[in-house]
Amino acid sequence: MQVTLESKPFAGIETEALVSYVFEETDPVQGRVAEIDQSAGGLLRKLAKSGELTGKMLEFTLIHAPAGLKAARLLLVGAGKREPFNSAGLRKVAGAAMRYLKSRSVKNFALLVREGDATEESAQAVTEGVLTADFEPDKYKTDKKNDKRIESVLIVGYSEAKRRAGEKGVAKGRIIADSQNFARDLVNEPSNKMTPSILAQKAEAMAKAAGLSVAILDEKKIAELKMGALLSVAQGSVEPPRMIVITYNPPAAKPRAPVIGLIGKAVTFDTGGISIKPADGMEKMKYDMAGGATMIGVMYALAALKPAVKVLCVVPSTENMPGGRAQKPGDIQTAMSGKTIEVLNTDAEGRLILADGVHYAKQLGATHLIDAATLTGAIVVALASVNVGVFGSDQAFTDKLLASAKAAGEKMWQMPVDDDYREFIKGTVADIQNIGSGKGGGATIGAMFIKEFTGDSPWIHLDIAGTAWNDDAKLWMAKGPTGVGLRTLVHLIMSY
Repeated sequence: MQVTLESKPFAGIETEALVSYVFEETDPVQGRVAEIDQSAGGLLRKLAKSGELTGKMLEFTLIHAPAGLKAARLLLVGAGKREPFNSAGLRKVAGAAMRYLKSRSVKNFALLVREGDATEESAQAVTEGVLTADFEPDKYKTDKKNDKRIESVLIVGYSEAKRRAGEKGVAKGRIIADSQNFARDLVNEPSNKMTPSILAQKAEAMAKAAGLSVAILDEKKIAELKMGALLSVAQGSVEPPRMIVITYNPPAAKPRAPVIGLIGKAVTFDTGGISIKPADGMEKMKYDMAGGATMIGVMYALAALKPAVKVLCVVPSTENMPGGRAQKPGDIQTAMSGKTIEVLNTDAEGRLILADGVHYAKQLGATHLIDAATLTGAIVVALASVNVGVFGSDQAFTDKLLASAKAAGEKMWQMPVDDDYREFIKGTVADIQNIGSGKGGGATIGAMFIKEFTGDSPWIHLDIAGTAWNDDAKLWMAKGPTGVGLRTLVHLIMSY
């Protein structure tokens, strides 16, 4: 899809649809909407008075052949209350408009931003919104006869003086959206077409094309490095594990800048192992590599955006299967760090592979650690599918990430990692155990397990189990993988 910016007056733009957003207030016909209303002979004010145009969030009003405009249609999208509206709301409005018009076989449209929104940030938000909304999880459908596509989107409402900033925002928005969609495409693949080896191949191809350094550790190298926690999960599958390492080295790093280590869980299919999951819904467990896919996608974006900090991406990848060689509850494993683990539940496998991933990232020189994982069902109980659970050992580092989440429009909520929870994973026959000894606190206990391998390094854990997959389509995004966390992490790294 082509996304461009135009500084011509909106009334003279020939397009299949002109999109504008309307706020929910006593008089919704204000600003740009009032200008449209004037061109349309007062039609919008009449609709507002009759109650057909309210501005309620994502309420659509479609007008055909609007008077005074060269656009074939006028689509007004409710933006909710004016006061909390920001770039996150604009991103959602743009995505919802795209999917609404796409379903009606529109091929191109123009989106008019209000005068105060004619900024680089807004152009970036609109671009991200329309491009991520265009992603469809229908790759393997053979009947494409009724395939509907938006070919081009025009962003209007920018003066010539603001055009350069707007075009910069479009370029950045495309990089981030393409990276997010790349990650979503990886997650969407079924497990028979996304094994650890295939994921490694795709990551390697992306890295080489983007000019990033990449190393793929096979099962022999993983064993040589004594990554016993990763190998313990992998031993039940005929598919060999892989450790993916991608490095971004800036031409000139900032003095005293951190070396950021991104570690992503990539279990390409999770049956639960011997502690097998219920059959109902197990097909969705192909998304258990979403954390790894997100981190690979972040590296894709950084290669183009070129931050002034070094970033290491470490992605341990495996299947978790109940084969004849699979580890069993009660087994003792030794992680790369030398710490011993009593495996009480083989379905708590993500934290095992992250243990070796985090330790290896530290060995490679990472000073600040961030891991992302579809780790626990407990985080879904706590935060549903609304917020990412954030666990951090260093409050300043955590606050910086939460500020980036807010700026990027991704909802995240800090959870506790108090020392009191350490007792829950204290082992009886090994150093630690992989699930809690008491009831409750499952998300924190999972985080505490990973924390054992971070040492004194500032560390953040993102539990994306409830947010990495949409069970139902949203007005602004298709059903399926979301790519959550990518925008936040890119913003965080670019802020150094």
